[in-house]
Amino acid sequence: MIELHIISSQKDWRLQVIENKRFYRGNASFTKTFPRHVKGIVDAVKRIPSSPRWDGDDKAWVFPRVHPAYPVGRPSDWYVRTLADWAKQKRLVNVVKWREADMEEFADDVDRMQPFEGEHYMLLNPYPYQLLGVRYALDHKRCIFGDQPGLGKTLQAICSVVKAHNEAQRYGESFPVLVICPAALKINWQREFKKFAGIDAIILDDKNRGTWHLFWEQHMCNVFITNYESLRKFFVVRVDDSSRFTQRSIEYDRRKDIFKAVIIDESHKCKTSKTQQSKFVEGICKGKPWVFELTGTPVVNNNTDLIQQLKIMGRLDDFGGYRKFVDRYCDGIDQSSNMKELNHRLWMSCFFRREKMKVLTELPEKSRQYLMVDISTMKEYKDAEQDMVKYLKTYKDTPEEDIRRKMKASIMVKMGLLKQISAKGKIKPVAEFIHDIIDGGEKLIVFAYLKEVVEELKKEFPKAVTVTGSDSIEQKQKAVDDFQQKPSCKLIILNYKSGGTGLTLTASSRVAFIEFPWTYSDCEQAEDRAHRNGQKNNVNCYYFLGNGTIDEYMYKIIQTKKNIADGVTGTTTNIQEMVTDMALEAFGSRL
Repeated sequence: MIELHIISSQKDWRLQVIENKRFYRGNASFTKTFPRHVKGIVDAVKRIPSSPRWDGDDKAWVFPRVHPAYPVGRPSDWYVRTLADWAKQKRLVNVVKWREADMEEFADDVDRMQPFEGEHYMLLNPYPYQLLGVRYALDHKRCIFGDQPGLGKTLQAICSVVKAHNEAQRYGESFPVLVICPAALKINWQREFKKFAGIDAIILDDKNRGTWHLFWEQHMCNVFITNYESLRKFFVVRVDDSSRFTQRSIEYDRRKDIFKAVIIDESHKCKTSKTQQSKFVEGICKGKPWVFELTGTPVVNNNTDLIQQLKIMGRLDDFGGYRKFVDRYCDGIDQSSNMKELNHRLWMSCFFRREKMKVLTELPEKSRQYLMVDISTMKEYKDAEQDMVKYLKTYKDTPEEDIRRKMKASIMVKMGLLKQISAKGKIKPVAEFIHDIIDGGEKLIVFAYLKEVVEELKKEFPKAVTVTGSDSIEQKQKAVDDFQQKPSCKLIILNYKSGGTGLTLTASSRVAFIEFPWTYSDCEQAEDRAHRNGQKNNVNCYYFLGNGTIDEYMYKIIQTKKNIADGVTGTTTNIQEMVTDMALEAFGSRL
């Protein structure tokens, strides 16, 4: 079916010619591929004085309502109506649809954000742009934090609920808070609440499954954290499998009703209503006064990705409900229409987004974040750690300097073994993190040391490219070129020796470290693969640390005692000295 859509606004007319969801544009090079009836409309449009331009966002020809080229007494609407009547009479189209739309050239919505007022209640001072985001969240209550990755959505969400709590008379109660996030980020959220607001948060687990609510009732805790996969365990009593999977088929644990606020990290995981976890999130959030969705990629595929996210916030009715949203904003072959209008309406009701380039002057050159994860190899790690402690006791009790000097090599080997065991145990949570990044359309650089770790990641992400010692010079260069130039190439995995220096990987500003070298200088070299020389930019670095392992101590040493690393010349003897001192300090209390 051929349809002619005519959109009337205050400033312009927009024409869309559609055949079974395919939009036709008036590009002469494609004219020969048009069906006869479509070609007739295209030719007629081109004959309108001051031929319209093509708007790729709205898939429409656009021309002003009034133009000097129009003859007196023949304004643009005369041409539009004549064209519509002629096309219908000639049976070039089956349906002519008229729409009224306010398609003004909207001002930059970022400039409309209101200034922050009063105390922020954080232990660290947020950046000015972050406080603007907090003000937006406080004013709108149920909204999407859509800032580009690396701009501190976590801090803004924490600041928002804390300020609302401290000024409840003005904003309304926001505690207790439930945080729903990917499994790999649970410990990070717990630490961020403590770091930014001095608040202790509890991670829901099997130990507190039946008693976690008592912490709130006894005024011991007001922030609780869980991951998407655990929602059923903690908040769902029963699902009726005999009926269609809807909210009516789900019986929830009544304890979900205690929460006043829900923070949903990486909310694009809920972009479809077909998954259980998105249904559970919707049910948990229903009726909540505060719902914050955090995602740098709210739209992964097309505008339909927004429907469930808006529904979770109770905002879909602000756009006329499901049917009107689909008809207005999910039209066409790519299911994304009237983009400018949608963007404006989102900004006005429940969404804000800042791009990194617009706030670079407020950001440091690099932002480092460590993500604590539980390793799957903890038993093996504890055995190796116990062996390490025994060896260090022997080393400490040995008076002969020559023997002690030789033992340092073994200490370095044993410390390296602890690093390896921890690295292998981090593969699953790291893979989940990588999925969150690249599935959201972002690119990511990942550094590892072990060949086994690289191989396991490559199995999980077969489309990733690698730069390792096993790759030839030609293979390495092709991997770099693909990552830099191809939008479809989202992930590059490197080891330090082959990819830590000399390569330019500025297609991404996000660098993740599964394991890391002994010295800060090697880390810095790897971080700088994403740094644009001579330009102000912010690189986000993520360090994965195994919970309860040597990783925590090593990260502290690398990041806070740079003078130790910078003094290392790179010789085996110096590194052995440093690693031995590090081991003695790390395990000193057990010797």
